[in-house]
Amino acid sequence: MFPTDGGKTKDVHTPRICDVVWHDGEFIKWNDARVHVMSHVLHYGSSVFEGIRCYATKRGPAIFRLREHMQRFLNSAKIYRMDHKWTIDDFIEGSIELVRRSGLEQCYIRPILFRSLDEEHPAFGVNPFPNPLACYIGAWDWGKYLGDEAIEKGVDVCVSTWNRLTPNSMPAMAKSGANYMNSQLIKMEALLNGFSEGIALDDRGYVSEGSGENIFVISNGIVNTPPLSSSILAGITRDSVIQICNELGLTIKERSIQRAALYIADEVFFSGTAAEITPVRSVDRIAIGNGGRGELTEKIQKVFFEITAGERPAPGPWLTYVREQDARAADGGTASSNANGRGSAVKKSSGSQTTPTMETELVARAAR
Repeated sequence: MFPTDGGKTKDVHTPRICDVVWHDGEFIKWNDARVHVMSHVLHYGSSVFEGIRCYATKRGPAIFRLREHMQRFLNSAKIYRMDHKWTIDDFIEGSIELVRRSGLEQCYIRPILFRSLDEEHPAFGVNPFPNPLACYIGAWDWGKYLGDEAIEKGVDVCVSTWNRLTPNSMPAMAKSGANYMNSQLIKMEALLNGFSEGIALDDRGYVSEGSGENIFVISNGIVNTPPLSSSILAGITRDSVIQICNELGLTIKERSIQRAALYIADEVFFSGTAAEITPVRSVDRIAIGNGGRGELTEKIQKVFFEITAGERPAPGPWLTYVREQDARAADGGTASSNANGRGSAVKKSSGSQTTPTMETELVARAAR
């Protein structure tokens, strides 16, 4: 699994890209999705975004935890004072229609909101407020983020020399483009030193997360994961793993994890929209457990992929079936489909606000 090219080639094979993009409520051609070179986002990193998987199932394409992802998207925008006109349902409906237009059975969906440029009245300073907001949603077919073999065989990782950001310097709870400059440093260092990924520590020296993944450490049958206070992103896949562990009767704890605990763990795995559930087989070239995918990791993986394939009921309404949404829309309905095919009323909310229940859930559960 050690990269031989310093990681300078494309990380994930992209066989097909959706030829249209959702832009501010309208669909435009992929090639027309362009940004002015003097846009605020290019100079100051003023963007927030999401990553969402759409899975192939027997009932057609199904988007994984779409509402939760879009709620976090709104939360990130709120933290950065990006007041906009769009609602959570605008983003949900736009994503469903984008997948439908793409013709893809499975894909990765990328919403992004950023500060652009008013070409008639340009502003070039750090102050973001004079700059207009632009929103896009794109989609493409994306393979396994850490490699096709990673899901079964695991990956070799290192502890990075770069720490995660302190909570009062950059908000880790916001999925912002600027945060991922830190992620890039972690990722590049790992690749150039022959590893697939890096694990960052927080400012106190405790385990935080990977460059783009949350982390779980299993010891003596207990599944442990760092808390929000370790400067982690509140992961939606992380939250899914927590719920799956509860369903399987596994003991799971959110606790601070020392670096040395990684080396003596029985199992370690990453979670994330792109990484899904990826085992870690070594850290700093120290084998974890048996040096491969562990028993509990495999069990959690199995349940996760059965749910995302629509073959097993989820703990909640995790799947939005695109074709069934289309059928409802054609009938004039306003219901959203869940993993069990039951409809629930779509509730409109302001684009500049969050719903209290979801915001509370994201904080309480630490929902990548």
